[in-house]
Amino acid sequence: MNAAKRRTIFERFHAANPEPRGELHFKTPFELLIAVILSAQATDKSVNLATDQLYQRANTPEGLVKLGQKGLERYVKSIGLYRTKAKNIIATCKILLAEHGGDVPQTREALEALPGVGRKTANVVLNIAFGQPTIAVDTHLFRLGNRTGIAPGKTPLEVEQRLLKFVPSEYLQHAHHWLILHGRYVCVARAPKCGECLIRDLREYRAKSGAA
Repeated sequence: MNAAKRRTIFERFHAANPEPRGELHFKTPFELLIAVILSAQATDKSVNLATDQLYQRANTPEGLVKLGQKGLERYVKSIGLYRTKAKNIIATCKILLAEHGGDVPQTREALEALPGVGRKTANVVLNIAFGQPTIAVDTHLFRLGNRTGIAPGKTPLEVEQRLLKFVPSEYLQHAHHWLILHGRYVCVARAPKCGECLIRDLREYRAKSGAA
């Protein structure tokens, strides 16, 4: 895919949704961090149902440490892998208090040093909470990058690196949201909704099952 096509794709995304937003509920960088840790292999809707209740009880590192792992588990037990996630969250809160004054760090290295935080989670926090032009490649975005030809790659990291290189700089801040939302609701895995696609005439997708 050439640069002109890529620019047109993001011009259309911008025109349709100038200020895209993620779907996780949060008010602070810390609330976002916890929500993203919980969202691994879970839907944003299920996470929001849990955190809407949890954050009324505790929404700071101090509050969650006081609540404890068992107390936290009661709020997040509807989410997959909740025991492991609760353990990681409590450990993360202790590190935030001990090493960062209770604040969420603003570097990838410090974020990835937290239990339960990988590259994708770090990218989400850096982008949404701190306005850094990062791109978090989840399953939707990985599929979209390859299927459309915007940024094909064999691994999430390869797709991420190509997007950082190919997305026009003025659209880089919001590219993460546009692509994830498009992959989540339009360019879905099994039956892409090509009739609803803003970039249907631009993507380089060869359907395998007769879809156009």
